[in-house]
Amino acid sequence: MVNALVVVTLIFICINLIYFFRNQTYRQSYFSTALFFKLFIVMTSVLVGFGVLYYLLSLKDVVLITSLSSRKPIAPDFLDLLYFSGETLFSVGYGDMLPIGVTRLFALLESMIGILLPTAYFMKALDVSKNQQNQPIRSQGEDEE
Repeated sequence: MVNALVVVTLIFICINLIYFFRNQTYRQSYFSTALFFKLFIVMTSVLVGFGVLYYLLSLKDVVLITSLSSRKPIAPDFLDLLYFSGETLFSVGYGDMLPIGVTRLFALLESMIGILLPTAYFMKALDVSKNQQNQPIRSQGEDEE
């Protein structure tokens, strides 16, 4: 029963995402599918890149602990490090894993990228939208000057 509900929920989420990307209710609005997919690919690449970086650092020393009080090291499992990279990049920070040593610097850099990159893409989308709205509409027979 739970599996069926999970499948129904995932289908519901997918339908809503498809609706969002295909619905163009507002003629003045601008959504660039290409820009969105470019951001998605770049963010995914950054997430995996930092996950690999954390994994390589974990081969040399402990990079993640469970809490500051216990300082219990977390095993360097790649999926755990990828999870830590994701929660850092998207500024979720559940607090179940804490970076130590040089990993703290890389975690800060990753969180800055996670905040600034979508902002830059958003500003780019606004700029493209503004430029499209300011261009005069030409009829088919008009010559360019």
